[in-house]
Amino acid sequence: MKHLLIALAAVTAAPAFAETDIVATDAYRWHGDTITQGEYMAYSPDGLSLISTYSAQPGYFMPINKEWRLSRDISAYPQLSTPNKLHTAIYNLGLEEMINAVEPDTTLRTGKEWAGVWTRDVSYSILLSMAYLQPEASKISLMRKVTPTGRIIQDTGSGGAWPVSSDRLIWALAAHEVYKVTGDRAWLEYIYPIIAASVEDDLKVTQSTPTGLVKGETSFIDWREQSYPKWMQTADIYNSEALGTSVVHAQALRVLADIASELGHKDESREYAARAEAIAKAINDNLWLDDKGYYAMYNYGRINPIVNPRAETLGESLAILYDIAPDDRARSITENNPTTPFGTAIFFPQIADMPSYHNNALWPWVGAYWALANAKAGNGRGVLEAIGAVFRPAALFTTNKENFVLDNGDIATELNSSNMLWCLAGNLALTHRILFGISFEKDGLAFRPFVPKALAGTRTLTGFRYRGATLNITVNGYGSQMKSFTLNGKNHAPFIPADFKGTADIVIDLAGNDVDGMKVNHTANVKAPLTPISRLSHSPELAGAGVPVNNLLEWNPIEYIGYYRVLRDGKPVAETRSTSFDAIVPGEYQVIGVSTDSVESFASEPLANFDTFIYEMPGETTFLNSPEISYKPGVPLRGYHGEGFVETDHATGTIDLDIPVAAEGEYAITLLYANGNGPVNTENKCAIRTLEIDGMPIGTVVMPQRGVGNWNDWGRSNTVRTALKSGSHTLSISFRPQDENMNLGTNHALIDRVILQKIK
Repeated sequence: MKHLLIALAAVTAAPAFAETDIVATDAYRWHGDTITQGEYMAYSPDGLSLISTYSAQPGYFMPINKEWRLSRDISAYPQLSTPNKLHTAIYNLGLEEMINAVEPDTTLRTGKEWAGVWTRDVSYSILLSMAYLQPEASKISLMRKVTPTGRIIQDTGSGGAWPVSSDRLIWALAAHEVYKVTGDRAWLEYIYPIIAASVEDDLKVTQSTPTGLVKGETSFIDWREQSYPKWMQTADIYNSEALGTSVVHAQALRVLADIASELGHKDESREYAARAEAIAKAINDNLWLDDKGYYAMYNYGRINPIVNPRAETLGESLAILYDIAPDDRARSITENNPTTPFGTAIFFPQIADMPSYHNNALWPWVGAYWALANAKAGNGRGVLEAIGAVFRPAALFTTNKENFVLDNGDIATELNSSNMLWCLAGNLALTHRILFGISFEKDGLAFRPFVPKALAGTRTLTGFRYRGATLNITVNGYGSQMKSFTLNGKNHAPFIPADFKGTADIVIDLAGNDVDGMKVNHTANVKAPLTPISRLSHSPELAGAGVPVNNLLEWNPIEYIGYYRVLRDGKPVAETRSTSFDAIVPGEYQVIGVSTDSVESFASEPLANFDTFIYEMPGETTFLNSPEISYKPGVPLRGYHGEGFVETDHATGTIDLDIPVAAEGEYAITLLYANGNGPVNTENKCAIRTLEIDGMPIGTVVMPQRGVGNWNDWGRSNTVRTALKSGSHTLSISFRPQDENMNLGTNHALIDRVILQKIK
């Protein structure tokens, strides 16, 4: 308590501690105008400043500012009046940092430490609050994220960006939000062909045939080992099917249907709407976990994908906000998604041997989406704690930081930034979209305030601009139902038409109905067991007629494990305390460690002992010769099989390979390839091709970057499943228009061989 006592003695305007708690968890308290966390405190004496006694983890590179005082002119933006000075100060901080984020070229800077415009960052920020607070900067920023071919840009990322990272369609939602704010028909006509072209490419390349879900990395969680098992390469991440990314695609199709209808394209509108509902159904059919009461984070694997049963907060929130989750499921999600003392994690449980960034972390903008989702589901307790989880760090660190360690609420993560765009946008959205209930519709402004009882009182927002109107809004009381709504002194429906002009003085009296009756799933932070490392080997004792050569599955022991679950072809076949299993039935095997508390590890790398057939490529060479390569041509390579490899680039055309099939059945096709055109974690030179059998497309194969100049590093592409009849077939590896990547100039890889496995 020493630091707290010193602070109280030094500051004459120190707050009293008698106020009733607004939020109180095992980690912190928000009481009155003060946040208290252990020996530290932060408070606002006047609504225009924040004073903090917090000290960050010793030795961390980023210092903590102990005080913030408003220094920018924020009068052009909606002004908040509330009895809670801490709330007022955090809101004003958001406005000031928003002004800081507008660059001289009228684009929105991602963060103090993150220059430039990033598609997902700016899009989520626009959806939260920048569309209406910075409409012009929002439009200009979105226009920066369009390729010369009229597609949405997927920012550089895992394995060479799109389609390993595949959440670029969040741009469509943001662009549509700008239209709802401005009513600018020219903007609508500009964005329609961009969204339509991007959607068509995405669904040809990323939509899964078996499930209808969308392939690719979980939206925004783009640090590979931070959210996937270590054995998963970027080709495996492409092959996964994520909740959040699938929800974004479903909503993008709904947006496209809405725009098409608005522009008079009725047939296209019906088609897009039907495709949207098909993805929504796929999410509910394939990812809902009855035993958990929320959606799974993603499906993953190779030939036989399995579910990762972690909760993923952004995806769960988007599923509620975009009506993927029916009402009963929406309520269930808010009551069952685990909430730690510092707030709701990016995902849960955590990965034990990974540092904090996406893993073991909270991000305030995700917390803001979680608050919005709880409000829509009617969970007042969830809303209150979600707001507290955003206000706590804003007050203690006197800025809108990027992310926080889940264990202790500190900023000592792998990377961090102050003045973070989507975090300040989320801060402002809590006030506007929840406590004042402002919602932009195509034809006007709707009001649905949601105020938990602990935040009861009178709040006023003045100077809120909407098209030709200036709104002054007062909300009295608490609850989610309205006792009255008046416009300029007269009773009125809670809606302002888009063509309203002039000043609108709005007073909303809430009915005081109970919104705090639902529960929150409070939990300590949990780390999952380590991932088993398995191998298939030959055991002569198990050999026999029809038994695969590799017939013994073994794995390393894991400490403190309850038992191991063995999977064959994605289905449980055994539970054991041993570290081996007789794999005498051909199949694809994995092992999951389950703790004594029933927490599951990731599944081990899939290992298959199916009948396997290897085909060398026609016309093989041992030298790099393509003009697209980012490496010196004419350099001989090593590590390949047979006589060499073939190159594929824009000019190659179709590569045909004759494949004799002895027995009819279902097969898995994989390419062994090299792509040294870029690093694993950035740039945009993922090689993409369409696979065809006898002239019929059967799927997309991606060959992500494996490291700059790593031409001797051969890895497997994703796996494509197909049925084959006995006889001779032609396998074609083709470049189609939808296979163009984000680089546009380099779409190039080396192919060593084709691997065919008979799986049924």
